[in-house]
Amino acid sequence: MESFPLFFLFLLLLLPSTFVIVASGDGLLSPYYYQELCPFVEEVVRQHVEVAVYRDPNVAAQLLRLQFHDCFVMGCDASVLLDDAPGVESEKNAGPNKNSLRGFEVIDRIKYMLEIACPHTVSCADIITIAARDAVFLRGGPTWEVYLGRKDSLTASFNEANRRIPAPNSTLENLIENFADHGLDIVDLVSLSGSHTIGRSRCTSFKNRLYNPQNFDEVELYDERHHPFFRSLRSVCPEDGHDNDLVNLDIKTPRRFDNLYYFNLLRGNGLLTSDNVLVTSYHEEEVANLVWQYAFNQELFFEHFTNSIVKMGNIGVLTGFDGEVRQNCRYVN
Repeated sequence: MESFPLFFLFLLLLLPSTFVIVASGDGLLSPYYYQELCPFVEEVVRQHVEVAVYRDPNVAAQLLRLQFHDCFVMGCDASVLLDDAPGVESEKNAGPNKNSLRGFEVIDRIKYMLEIACPHTVSCADIITIAARDAVFLRGGPTWEVYLGRKDSLTASFNEANRRIPAPNSTLENLIENFADHGLDIVDLVSLSGSHTIGRSRCTSFKNRLYNPQNFDEVELYDERHHPFFRSLRSVCPEDGHDNDLVNLDIKTPRRFDNLYYFNLLRGNGLLTSDNVLVTSYHEEEVANLVWQYAFNQELFFEHFTNSIVKMGNIGVLTGFDGEVRQNCRYVN
């Protein structure tokens, strides 16, 4: 056993200079992880994501959100995909996910095809990571190199899902602390918030802003009762009922991944409290400055977003002999 590290180092020295690796925990991720094991994995994922997004453009946001909700609970290990089973309490039933997290069937179809092509080889965690990248690109966003080699978790955490996923009514202080707990900084927070340039939110996630505003900065910024944006939201989300009705997070270009989300924030048209605090919490000047920069420089937003989502994709991953490669993403082997 003592000779293993030396042997492993010898193997690394034999790798071609183009073989890039990223340390993650005690293991390594690489964009070439499946080059010999399953060389067409990214093409299979891309084709299925293309079909799903063509049929329903909202799927793109669903797949992106799936990665976020997976990585923020126990790390990027596909724990979010597990259904209830003996010894497993599914994260799908946690408050931030129940009746709102979607895209599972797309992952199921991809996994089914990959199990036929490359049995017991491609992890569900890696499928989530590739699918999120392709979903962003198909909606006009940037693309990036994905680092692969994750293993799937053997369990899930219902309690951690309730505790670790930021709430839509989070304060800026809550958000900064939450992201820091995951090794992410303010640039990561603001750039990854730009994911809300696509997708929709349930009325229940922002009704407090419409009928019971608590944030003094919001009230000072504009009159809640007469602002046209709020009037339009009230027409869709009445005070009683319609909690699960959906509203676009980006009122300008809801199906295109661009920087108009930040422009909306500057105009007072951020949908969620957790969006709006990026510009109303003036004591965090660095945050507001980033919003202004991204609003007027899409290239900078794309650059920071790709760096941050790659960084997020390395949170708490399982590699090597940790975890497993599930045969069915919904259940442990």
